[in-house]
Amino acid sequence: MRKCAIMLVLLFAAFSALAQKPIKGIVKDSNGKAIESVNVSLKDPEGNIINFTRTNSNGEFSISLKNDQITGYKIEASSIGYKKLSMVVADVNKNYDLVLQNSETALETVTVKNRPSLTANGDTLNYRPSDFADKQDRSIGDVLKKMPGIEVAENGKISYNGKSISNLYVDGDNLLDDKYNIGTKSIPQSAVDKVQVIQNDQPIKMMRKNNMSDDVALNLVIKDDAKLKVMGDATVGAGMPNRFDENLTAMLFNKKLKFINNIKGNNIGNDPGIDLTSHNLSDYLKRLDNNKPSGLLSTGAAGVPSLPQSRYLFNKAGLINLNNLYKFNQDLQLRANLSYLYDQRDQQYNKFSETYLSGQTISYSESQNNAINPQKLRVQFNLNGNADKYYLNNNFVLDYAPYKTSSGFVINNVAANQILRQETIDISNEFNYRKKLKSDDVINLYSYLNRTTQPETLNITPGLNADILNNGNSYLGLNQYIKIPTWYTNNYASFAFVKNNFVQTYKAGFNVQQQQLNSELYRKQNNQQTELVSGNAVNDLDWLKTKLYTEANYDFTNDKIKAGLSLPLSYNQINYSDDVNQLDKSLHRLFLNPSFNARYQTSPENYVTANYAFRNDLGGIDDVYRGTVLKNYRSLFANNAPISESETHNIGAGFNFRKAMQMLFINLTANYSDAKLNTISSYSLSNNIQQRVVLPLNNHIRTLSFSANASKYLFDLRSTVSAGVTFSQSKYDQLQNNELFAFNAQTVSYKVGIEAKLTNFINWSYLANFAVTDNKAKVAGAIKTNFQQLRQQSTLAITTVRNVYLNLSAEHLFTHQSTQPNLKYLFADMNIKYKLLKMKTDLEFGVTNLANIKRFDAIYLSANSLTTGTYYIPGRVAMLKATFNF
Repeated sequence: MRKCAIMLVLLFAAFSALAQKPIKGIVKDSNGKAIESVNVSLKDPEGNIINFTRTNSNGEFSISLKNDQITGYKIEASSIGYKKLSMVVADVNKNYDLVLQNSETALETVTVKNRPSLTANGDTLNYRPSDFADKQDRSIGDVLKKMPGIEVAENGKISYNGKSISNLYVDGDNLLDDKYNIGTKSIPQSAVDKVQVIQNDQPIKMMRKNNMSDDVALNLVIKDDAKLKVMGDATVGAGMPNRFDENLTAMLFNKKLKFINNIKGNNIGNDPGIDLTSHNLSDYLKRLDNNKPSGLLSTGAAGVPSLPQSRYLFNKAGLINLNNLYKFNQDLQLRANLSYLYDQRDQQYNKFSETYLSGQTISYSESQNNAINPQKLRVQFNLNGNADKYYLNNNFVLDYAPYKTSSGFVINNVAANQILRQETIDISNEFNYRKKLKSDDVINLYSYLNRTTQPETLNITPGLNADILNNGNSYLGLNQYIKIPTWYTNNYASFAFVKNNFVQTYKAGFNVQQQQLNSELYRKQNNQQTELVSGNAVNDLDWLKTKLYTEANYDFTNDKIKAGLSLPLSYNQINYSDDVNQLDKSLHRLFLNPSFNARYQTSPENYVTANYAFRNDLGGIDDVYRGTVLKNYRSLFANNAPISESETHNIGAGFNFRKAMQMLFINLTANYSDAKLNTISSYSLSNNIQQRVVLPLNNHIRTLSFSANASKYLFDLRSTVSAGVTFSQSKYDQLQNNELFAFNAQTVSYKVGIEAKLTNFINWSYLANFAVTDNKAKVAGAIKTNFQQLRQQSTLAITTVRNVYLNLSAEHLFTHQSTQPNLKYLFADMNIKYKLLKMKTDLEFGVTNLANIKRFDAIYLSANSLTTGTYYIPGRVAMLKATFNF
C-alpha cells in the first residue's frame, strides 16, 4: 500500500508539471546586452503575484503558469538602475523580449524630524536649501557655504567634494556662462526649491547615452511660484566718510524667458568686477590653443595684500550686467550677456626687498601712489540648438578693455612719475555643430576665429638709470611703445563611431596664428629731443605659427569603469623674422602627446581616478624678441635663445568618497609633474634695476602635490564641519648674476571650519587656515627661509528680538618669519538689520573695521628673496542701507 501511495503521488506531481506551461523570455538593456538577476514577476489582473523568478547570466527567465487562464495577466521586470517594465501576456507559447531603459537610482532618503536630508538619484544629489538656511540668509550663495560637500571660495568659485564645478544652471539652463557670481549673490534662497549637484554632467543631449564626461555642475531648481513673477531688490546706501552703495537687480525664471539684470555702484571697497569672473577661463583657453601675451608692460606694482579685497580696496566703481536667455522651443535658445565696468582705484604702498646671492645681497626700497582706471566692455551672443539628433552652438564675443594707471613713485630715494596705457580689443566667433546619424555615429564640425589688438605705452619722467640708458647723462624721460596684433583660427572635423559602451573618435584639423610685435623705447633729452635709447631697443617681429593635427580618442564606459585614451599627433611649424635685429628663423616639430584617464566606481557613491599625460609645448612670440623692452621702471627684458620648448610628464590619482545620507564627503588627490625646458631666464640684479635675458639652457621644474579634504554634517549639533590639508613641493633652477641656483620650495597648509546653529536664534561660523612655507637653495651656506601664517575668521549671527538681526564678525591674521618681527592684526565688524515685513524692506546699519586700522604690513617670500610691504587701507566705515525686495 505504501508503495502504491508513493507511486500515486509521483504520478500526480508529474501530471501537474506537465499541466504547467512556462512563460519564457529574455531581458536586455537599451544596448541589447542581457541583464542578469532581474526580478521577473507574473501578476494577475488584481496585481497579485502568481509566480516570480530571476534572470540567469544570459538574461533568460522562465515562469510556470498553472492554468490556461491568462486574461489580464502581466509580466513585470524590475532591477536597480532600470525603469520598471510591464508587459501583457497574450500568448503562453510566445517568447517575451523585455528591454529595460536606464533609470536614475534613488537611494533611500533618511528622514529625521527637523533635520536636513539629501536624496540621490543616480549622478544627481539633491540639497534642500530650507534645511540649511536661517532667517539672515538672503541669497542662495549664503546657503551654499553651509551645505556639506560644497565649498565657496572668496572669489565666488564653487567646488563639490574637491572638484570645481563646470557650470551653474538655473532650472537646467546655462544663463550665466561660467560667470555665475551674479547668480549666487542675487537669487533669493527662498526662491530655490533644490540645489542639484550633477556629477558626470553632459550638457549635449546626444552625448548623454554614451556619457564620457567627468564634469560636475550645479543646478538651481526654482520654485513654481517664483517662476510666475519678476523678482529682485533695490538698495540705497550712504555712509561715512563720503561713502555710497547702490544696487538694482531684476530677475525672471519662466520657461520661455530667463534673465538676471543688475546695475550697481559703490565706493566701499566691494569690487563689482568680481561678478564678471569666469571661473574656468584657464581650461577654456587651453582648449583654444591660442597662446598670446596678455600684456608686456606694467607699473611694477607690488600686488595686493593678503587680505579680503573689501578690506584694502579704495574704489569708486559701477557695473551694468545684463544676462538674458530666450527659448524659442525646448531645443533652441538665444542668450545675450552684456556688461560694462568702470572703476577708479587708489593704491598706496611702501616696499622693501632683499635678494640673497652668493656673497652679496641685492636690496631696494620703493613706494608708489597709484591711480588706476580699469574699464571692461563685453558683448556676447550665443545661439544654441540642443536636440537628440543635432547640436549647434555659435558664440560671438567682443571684449574692449582700456586700462590706465598713473603713479608717482620713489625707488631708492629717486622720485619719478609714470603713466601706463593699455587698450585691448578682442573679437571672436566660435562655431560648433554635431549631427547624430541613424547608426548613432556622430559628425562634428568646429571653427574658431579671433582678432586681437593690444597697444601699450609706458611713459616715465624723469629718466631713470642714466648709466644704463643714457651714457650716464641726466635726461627728461622714457617712452616705451608696444603693439601685438594677432589673427588666429582653429578648425577641425571629427567623426565618432559609437558601439554600445565603446566610442572611437577621429579628428583632423589645423590652426594658424599670425602675430606682429612692434616696439620702440625712446628717451627724451633735456633739450626736448626724442631719440631711440639704442638700436637694440626696437622690435619689428613677424610671427607665423601653423599646426596640422590629427587625434584619435578611445572611450569606454559601463557601470563600473570609465576610461579614455587620447593620441593627438601634430606637425608644428613656426617662422619668425625681424630685419631690424637680423633675425630670421624657423622651427619644425612633430609631436605625439598621449594621455590616459580612468575612473573606477568602487561602490555606488565612491570612485577612484588615475591619469597620465605627456605634453610637448612651444613658447610664443614673447619668448623670441631680441630688442630690449622696458617692462616697468626697474626691469629691462630681452631674449637671446631659440623658441622655448618643454616636455612635461604628469601623473595623478584621486579618491572620492561620500555617504550622502550621512552627509559625509571626503576627497584625496595626488599629482606629480616633471617639465623639461630648453631655455632659462637669466637675471642680472642690481640695487636699481633688473635685466632679464632668456638663454638656451636645459633645466627641469618638478612639482609634487597632495591634498585631503573632508566635510560632514553633524546632525546632533546641527553643524557642518570641514577640514583639509594640502602639501606642495617644487624643485627648479634660477640663473641670477651668472650663478645657477637649485631651489626647493615647500608649503604645507591646514584648514578647519564650522557652520553651526547654536540655538534657534544664534548661528556661528569659524574658519581657520594655517600655512607653513620653507624655501632653500641647494648650495653650501644658503639661507633657509621659513614663513608661517595663521588666518582666522568668525561670525556670530543673532536674532535679538523679532525681525531684528545682529551680526558680529572678526578676522585675525598672524604672520611669523624668522628674521622679521611677528605681524598681528584683528579686524572687527558689526551689522544690525531690521526687517519691515509688510513693506518688504530691510533697514541695515553696519560698521566695518571697528578698530580703524589704516595700515597693513605684509611679508612675501620666494626661493631666495624676502619682501616686506606696507599698504595703506581704508579705516573705519559706517553705512546705513535700505533694501526693498520685490
